[in-house]
This record gives sequence, C-alpha cells and structure tokens, in this order.
Amino acid sequence: MSDNPPAFSHPIRIYWEDTDAGGIVFYANYLKFFERARTEWLRHLGIEQQRLREATGGFFVVTDTSLKYRLPAKLDDLLHVTASVTHAGQASLVLFQQAWRDHTLLCEGTLRIGWVNEHSLRPARIPESVLKALT
Repeated sequence: MSDNPPAFSHPIRIYWEDTDAGGIVFYANYLKFFERARTEWLRHLGIEQQRLREATGGFFVVTDTSLKYRLPAKLDDLLHVTASVTHAGQASLVLFQQAWRDHTLLCEGTLRIGWVNEHSLRPARIPESVLKALT
C-alpha cells in the first residue's frame, strides 16, 4: 500500500459472486467494496448508520462518483479498501477511496456523499458530532 496510509483500511476477499466469467472483478463491484469500507469506517469511529438515522432523522447518500480502474482484481484476491475525507462541508463530504492488492493499486475514486433529511430527502447539515469524528 502507499507510504502515507489513509485514515482507514478494510479487508475484502474476492468471491465468485464478485467476478465475471473470466474470474475478473466486475467493474461496478468496486463501488460495493468502497461502500463496505465506508460503512466499516463509520463503525470503527463509533457511528452506526441505522442508529444515527433514528437519532438524527438523516442519513448519507452518494451524490457523485469518479473511478479510475488501473488493474483488475481476481478471484480469491484479498483487497484492502481505504477511505479518507478530502473535503468536509456542512452538508456533504468528498472522500478518496482506493482498492489495493498487496502494494498494487487496483482502483481509486473520489466520491461525494451528502447528508439528507430522511423524510424530505432534501440536503441538511451533517450532525456536528459526525463531522468531528470524520475530520
């Protein structure tokens, strides 16, 4: 992995269900891997998304993604998927995520997640305690 490790890394094993007929990870599955890493990152910080929604009436949604595929992951690979905040606003965060196999970067992306009210689905302020934990 890189010389400057990101804030969080989560291991993900590649199973048959993640691959195409050639045993290569289907490109859209990297978004699922990134989602799992973000969820585990929040848990690591003591933030459980269901409890957070119940307590605040809001939740995160992905509003924008940009991925760059460098090399394919394959069946049985063990990836380390990272997540770190590159920008924090009042209603959204920009995250940088990467998928590594050993010291080889396979995929990287920038994602914007926004905070919305659960009833209106309109943008709202991210709770201060969440912003503080993430930044």
